[in-house]
Amino acid sequence: MNHDRQDVKHPDHSQPKHPESEHEKKARKAHADENQDHALEETFPASDPVSPFVPAKAPK
Repeated sequence: MNHDRQDVKHPDHSQPKHPESEHEKKARKAHADENQDHALEETFPASDPVSPFVPAKAPK
């Protein structure tokens, strides 16, 4: 099971077996970005509701 890389207290957390290559780093970051974008799309309406337009009253 995967866990957050910064969760150092997780039971599965250990030092990587080899240094991360540039390609692996880009792939990991792209995957994290895709996950974040997907989560934002699913939560956007609830997290940032759009206020209905209420026109201002005309000045007298």
